[in-house]
Amino acid sequence: MNKNEMNAEAPLLIDIYSRLKEELSKTIVGQDELIRGLFISVLCQGHALVEGVPGLGKTLMIRSLSRVLDLKYSRIQFTPDLMPADILGTNFITEDDAGRRVFKFYKGPVFGQIILADEINRATPKTQSALLEAMQEGHVTLFGEQHDLQAPFVVFATQNPLEMEGTYPLPEAQVDRFLFKLLIDYPSQEELSRILDQTTEDYSANVSTVLNTDQILALQPMIKQVPIASHVKDFAIRLVMATHPGHALATEPVNAFVKYGASPRGLQGIVKAAKATALIEGRFNASIEDIKSVAKPVLRHRILLNLKGIAEGVHPDNLVNSIIESLE
Repeated sequence: MNKNEMNAEAPLLIDIYSRLKEELSKTIVGQDELIRGLFISVLCQGHALVEGVPGLGKTLMIRSLSRVLDLKYSRIQFTPDLMPADILGTNFITEDDAGRRVFKFYKGPVFGQIILADEINRATPKTQSALLEAMQEGHVTLFGEQHDLQAPFVVFATQNPLEMEGTYPLPEAQVDRFLFKLLIDYPSQEELSRILDQTTEDYSANVSTVLNTDQILALQPMIKQVPIASHVKDFAIRLVMATHPGHALATEPVNAFVKYGASPRGLQGIVKAAKATALIEGRFNASIEDIKSVAKPVLRHRILLNLKGIAEGVHPDNLVNSIIESLE
């Protein structure tokens, strides 16, 4: 796709994003940043971790998004006794037309397009890790046989704050496979009033489809075509390097409170998300402001605190703020 073709397609994407928000507003009140993050994840072929206390509409948001995008929705309720086979599927013995016993593969709920991994941190790390290959490679391997997943394939995992009872930390390798970690907060007084109107009165939402599978697959390659200037790319590189304690660019809080910084996958995520942000805002090149706008959701789960940082309750967002200020 050349620049002229991209310029022609970008206004279409702006309109699509506007219509998507309009349709989701029929069932979801507020949460504009969450909607934006989930849509960017789909465009970037990424996955998102959504964190918030129970009852804030995380599940409803993701289910509604699957309807608006006309993608096959599959929900996995993570519990302490959930096993990897409950996610991926398994072989079972059956009889063929000739009466012979044969193995037949039963597909698990991971064989969808939008996968809701609900309360993912209530399952053990072993079960959580069952999603690793699917999230990275777009297929799963069972009993020596590879099974492809239908594109677009996106995992949206919800989790409760780790300090709540009955939760397990996600393995670092899996956390790094999420493009975003999105935080969902309590609604405002006005939003609570609208929620009451929609849920305690005679209200029926009729959500329309905005995109389908073929259209999404056609839009995804546009992200890589968005140009990024060398100084913007350099800013993103320095931003990620500054998350590493002991590095020349690291700030004093990073050196004091961080054990490990962001990986190269974090840098790739920042650039891809910045490009997608530029497109849905009607611009044809990624800027430093785009880098800043996606830095927290891309990096907050990739900055691992040391014991001192955990003990003092340091929030990774504050560390990202300190890095951006130092680079400016």
